[in-house]
Amino acid sequence: MQWLDATAQADLFHRKEATAVELLNAAVDRIEDLDPRINAVVYRWFDDAAETAARIDRGDSAAAGPFAGVPFLLKDLNTSCSGRPLSNGNARLRERPVIGVADTTLVRRFRRAGLVIAGRTNTPELGSIGTTEPVAWGPTRNPWDRSRTAGGSSGGAAAAVAAGMVPIAHASDGGGSIRIPASCCGLVGLKPSHGRVTRHPSQDESGLGVEFCVTRSIRDTAVLLDSVSGPGVGDSVIAPVPARPYLEELECQLRSLRIGLLDHHPLVAEGLTIDMECVDAVHTAARLLEELGHRIEPSFPNALADPRAGRTFSTLWSANVAAGIARLGEHLGRPVTPDDVEPLNWAHAQAAGSASAADHALAQDEAMKFRRAVRGWWADGFDILLSPTLGKVPSRLGALDCHSAEDLAAYRRRTSEYLAFTPSFNVSGQPAISLPLSWTESGLPVGIQLVADYGREDLLIALAGQLERAQPWENRRPLL
Repeated sequence: MQWLDATAQADLFHRKEATAVELLNAAVDRIEDLDPRINAVVYRWFDDAAETAARIDRGDSAAAGPFAGVPFLLKDLNTSCSGRPLSNGNARLRERPVIGVADTTLVRRFRRAGLVIAGRTNTPELGSIGTTEPVAWGPTRNPWDRSRTAGGSSGGAAAAVAAGMVPIAHASDGGGSIRIPASCCGLVGLKPSHGRVTRHPSQDESGLGVEFCVTRSIRDTAVLLDSVSGPGVGDSVIAPVPARPYLEELECQLRSLRIGLLDHHPLVAEGLTIDMECVDAVHTAARLLEELGHRIEPSFPNALADPRAGRTFSTLWSANVAAGIARLGEHLGRPVTPDDVEPLNWAHAQAAGSASAADHALAQDEAMKFRRAVRGWWADGFDILLSPTLGKVPSRLGALDCHSAEDLAAYRRRTSEYLAFTPSFNVSGQPAISLPLSWTESGLPVGIQLVADYGREDLLIALAGQLERAQPWENRRPLL
């Protein structure tokens, strides 16, 4: 059962070959056995989950959806779950957590799909970096090599799924935080279009962030997107309704697609490079796509090579971190001090504080111009952009030096090659997916990223399904 995807586990329930309680108990046993080595699960709500599973088994639960009885974990970042604690990876909030007043709309949809929420997964403080090593909870270790990062900020979610603790887990992405850990841990990680999955009631769809999941299979991604997509009350951005259920895209016959290939750092002119293992992975994927009948051209949106785009993202990111720190102060009932947050996040807040309202407005304006310029490449006739997901293979824990980093500019230089390909599409709002098509000689996963035009998750899922059938990864499993 450990390596079955969520669809297969749900099939056991629907065929009455396993009860929801049995599925949960098996997941709990795996968490208790494996998590001391991985450190992915920071809150455990096993008793509450057992009551939910028992209600599903009795048939007196509304959760009769496609994933009925499947164990599931929420990320410990921002998403409210009624009566349950939330720390956002912060040491002060671990001591005095925020207790959810109500479920968010997305959490209600997870429950309606039949998922049994059993706890929360580890995340870096405020979800602000691409590795999961918070002071509050300690580092999450990559199941493929426990000396290395599981990525971030959904590193706990990805590690839990990659280790087989649960088959699917909640994740969110404001600069790559679904795709980065999916690449590091050998999973499927879809970042939906802005406005595809509501963030009602507490967050807005027009910012950098989206919420969804990490999975072991494309079919799980498609089924969950069918289950949770759609607007909430007052949403400011609403993605176009798909022509048919996403699951049906896995059966469609794809036409020959025009695919642009980006196999180097977009800022190579600035002297930035990427690991050869990442280059090799994207070339392998390109050859496979050609064998499947698609046309590969060396091309990518010119706007990605503009160094101003990175500065715009950094301005907006620092403002988001500063807002998170301000909310922390509201919860604590006093001003936040440097002792309350990690040095890197304090540096973000200081950077945001030194910028004026006009600076922020100009950054928003630059983001709008960047979004239009990037999407123009798709308007000119391309269907998909193919790139590595990351510029580096999973780094050793501690390599990003995220706890002693008082110098924000130095930290950004350290991560500029690692995060070469993901943040741009948080600014543009487009859907992007990381797929586990390659592994290094030492056994580390290397993801490739596919990006589609705004609202075209259908095309991503269809193409990802074609690649999964041509080069399956379901039997790739870490040695735990």
